[in-house]
Amino acid sequence: MVRLPTFKRGIHPPEYKDATRNLPIVNLPPPERLILPLKENAGAPPRPIVEKGDEVVKGQLIAEPAAAISAALHAPASGKIKSLEKFPHPSGSPATAFEIITDPESSIRKYLPSLTDPLSLSAAEIRERVAAAGIVGLGGAGFPARVKLEPPPGTAIDLVILNGAECEPFLTVDYRIMLEETEKVLLGVEIIMRALGVSRGVVAIEANKEEAYRKFEKFLSGREDIRPRLLEVKYPQGAEKQLIQALVGREVPPGGLPSAVGCSVHNVQTAAAIAEAFIEGKPLIDRVVTVAGPGVKEPGNFRVPIGTLFSDLLAAAGGKEEGEVKIIAGGPMMGIAQATAEVPVIKGTSGILVFPPSSRQRNLPCIRCGECLRVCPMGLVPCELGRMADKDDREGFERLRGSDCMECGCCAYVCPAGRDLVQSIQLGKAAV
Repeated sequence: MVRLPTFKRGIHPPEYKDATRNLPIVNLPPPERLILPLKENAGAPPRPIVEKGDEVVKGQLIAEPAAAISAALHAPASGKIKSLEKFPHPSGSPATAFEIITDPESSIRKYLPSLTDPLSLSAAEIRERVAAAGIVGLGGAGFPARVKLEPPPGTAIDLVILNGAECEPFLTVDYRIMLEETEKVLLGVEIIMRALGVSRGVVAIEANKEEAYRKFEKFLSGREDIRPRLLEVKYPQGAEKQLIQALVGREVPPGGLPSAVGCSVHNVQTAAAIAEAFIEGKPLIDRVVTVAGPGVKEPGNFRVPIGTLFSDLLAAAGGKEEGEVKIIAGGPMMGIAQATAEVPVIKGTSGILVFPPSSRQRNLPCIRCGECLRVCPMGLVPCELGRMADKDDREGFERLRGSDCMECGCCAYVCPAGRDLVQSIQLGKAAV
């Protein structure tokens, strides 16, 4: 048996993908009310250019980039701006957002001009279109895609990696995108390669998504510039540094970017959104979200306008089970527990998971077993980082490279004492 490539350490949590992996994407219409936060991307939030009381149409620019690392924001549906004030946000902190009362009768839209041959454009023209469409990485981090298409000076990219690993349990949005929108994904990666001047691309797919792998093999038959690659099923294989290590054996230096080792990594749904921005002129105004977990009555994969409230999306999935539940934005490993379902889907929302309350004991004394060291994909010492963060020992925290933690949750998953290591390390990073 041929051993599939992977990275060092990591864990193998149960997948829990069967409930939604074979369910096609369902397109949902805009709800009556959208809450559209300005805080949609890594970096600076965009600057509003419309006001309370203004009428807007689908696809219209409503907030412009406010810094070098920022992303444009567009109206996901036609309607009227009811307010611009603070609302609950999936990050846990209230954020300024547009409240839009949608107009279901309107068929007007304001897209960018469509382009029939995007591969004939220059790198600068491609970056300009991606920026105008407000596209960010849809794997969760929300980094503006335009910035990733212009590597730092002094770096040379020789490989584009399309990230279809989707290693978080429960989530199946990337899998469905790869199956249902294969041609868009491939056009997107070709546009990315054109922008970066790269002649080699890899579509990275974990072995539990073999049907997607076979489909890419069929579409890429006879081509050598872009090839699909199967990877071992392991978490967190979808993390950029681990994906690069698994595919080409290069190690991104601490604090460095993939460009430091000649790679550029992009999510498959991001690639599809880039293709739509060129061939349809469509800005990033919607995304696919997996709604799943034992507390959801009718799990599924849904394409929804950005700004759709979790409560509306849960209603489309048959509602949640009665009684006390925990709602998580994202996957169970790196997702954020929500205090309310009245928070909006943002550009980085890949999943909404609902669980019954956990009976697991938490924050028992550390037994010094070393399990967290064994699984940490960054080679850190999570138990010591957690202890130093709790003691506010910033010097010790930095000495043990606490800022390199990517908060994947592997340490907390295997900890027999149920310690909240990730939360402690997050506080340590914030203090530093």
